Amino acid sequence: MDHKRNKSNIDGFTLRRRTPQASTKKPHTSDNSHASESFLHDRELPRPVLGAKPTEQGRDSQPRRTLDVTAQTHGVHESRNPATTGLRRSEIDASLKSIDEAPKARKSKHRRWRPGRKFFKRLIILLAIVLILFGGYIGMKAISASSKVFKGNVFDLLGKSQELKTDQYGRSNVLIFGTSEDDPDHEDAGANLTDSIMVVSIDQKNKNAAMVSIPRDIWVKYGQACAAGYEGKINALYQCYADDGADEEAGANALKKQIGDDFGIDIQYYAHVNYTVVKQVVDAVGGVDVTIDSSDPRGILDRNFDWKCGYRCNYVKYANGPVHLDGEHALYLARARNDPGRYPGYGLPQGNFDREKNQQKVLTALKEKATSAGTLSNPVAATGIIDALGDNVRTNFTGPEVKTLIELAKDVSTDKIKPISLVENGHMVVTTGNMGGQSIVRPLAGIYDFSEIQAYVRGKLNLLNGQEAAEIEVLNGSTSIGLAGIKSKELKAQGIEVTSIGDADANSYPAVSWRDLSNGKYPKTAAKIEKVLGMPSSGTTLPAGVQSDSDFVIIIGDGAN
Repeated sequence: MDHKRNKSNIDGFTLRRRTPQASTKKPHTSDNSHASESFLHDRELPRPVLGAKPTEQGRDSQPRRTLDVTAQTHGVHESRNPATTGLRRSEIDASLKSIDEAPKARKSKHRRWRPGRKFFKRLIILLAIVLILFGGYIGMKAISASSKVFKGNVFDLLGKSQELKTDQYGRSNVLIFGTSEDDPDHEDAGANLTDSIMVVSIDQKNKNAAMVSIPRDIWVKYGQACAAGYEGKINALYQCYADDGADEEAGANALKKQIGDDFGIDIQYYAHVNYTVVKQVVDAVGGVDVTIDSSDPRGILDRNFDWKCGYRCNYVKYANGPVHLDGEHALYLARARNDPGRYPGYGLPQGNFDREKNQQKVLTALKEKATSAGTLSNPVAATGIIDALGDNVRTNFTGPEVKTLIELAKDVSTDKIKPISLVENGHMVVTTGNMGGQSIVRPLAGIYDFSEIQAYVRGKLNLLNGQEAAEIEVLNGSTSIGLAGIKSKELKAQGIEVTSIGDADANSYPAVSWRDLSNGKYPKTAAKIEKVLGMPSSGTTLPAGVQSDSDFVIIIGDGAN
């Protein structure tokens, strides 16, 4: 008798069990007698294959089934027949579960990669190693360079800074001079001539500085026999004492003393540079910005360097106003003076004096750029500066002093750096002349007479020291030549800083008299003059025929002691 079973539908699966056909074979005595081992345990079944077509069965085969379950375990495929083995509910649920989870498994293969903690840790370690190696590279370059630039080594910069030596006024004075032994276009005979000379005066307490350029053609006495003789232009003095560069320190010390004596500046330090350092440092900081302010409305043009391009270009040609310069063009501007030549230029009427002004501009702009935050934090710029300094600069600074100097370079703002010009309009203290057929620069007061220059420079520096900005002029109203210069030295020794000297029209003047033309603006200076001279002011107006723009005028007449 046939028994009808209810058809169960589970998620689209229809389970049917057919009645076995008659057979001579012995019927099964147990639903599990031929079940695979995997069916005898309550565990998740392999994923079934859906939509499989019924397999044609042979005459002696088992009845066809409507559900084929394929076990894919270790590459072995097994078919189960529910009619002969029976199918547990747990097995069906496990099979259905595998179907539901199949899309998730496929999706996991395309999951986006996300870095973990280990990745970031390894990345940080790698970056640290790179920074250490790069820092070590810069450090080695700095050590190598420091041994050439200053006395000691770079490790001195890691210690405590040391205050700079000062003069009696509390200022530290540095002589900067340049030679051209690195210039392939310069004749060997002139390679050790100091064509650029400058004194930088620094007040490390009040954070200000001044720059005064020394004319390279100013005529001086050498104090010993040199190739040029016993006297000549100051630019040959270093070459003489340094034995043509063989003894740099001896040459530098001789130049320090000469300028100190003639210009009245006690110089503690020196820095010897060459052309290359200007070009390389300017390029290392990405160029500098300067302002061209020529009296010529066209700007400036110097064609003395254009032979390098067959006079088809201009190395120094700028309109008035701001310009950006790379290293090469900054160097040419610092050298430009518009010498008469094959192709004339314009805009540099004062020749060497204009060149000195432009040198100060380049140096100030370079200081501003080199100490900026962007440059100091740029490793490429830092190594470039180190290379340039190490190969092209020699000084007598020690390591701790260099550390102080670096700090001052950052602390002294550009507006606190004052240029001092020896040819300032209305206050010229030097002029040009001729000596033995050579074009020279000499003190306005006379050859070898540096008293007016000394008074002028000292007065300018005193202004930076916070003293009253009074200008004091000494005029010679006597029949004795050079008396104003002599009296200026005496007044300086007593604490009165004379800013200029000159001559008064011939007249009958007292031995000594003075006028206060400041309208009471500088009471301390007036009191000082009255104390030193031992007499009150003779009034607030000048005698007839006497002219001066100074705040105080001291007139020396015949009979002056």
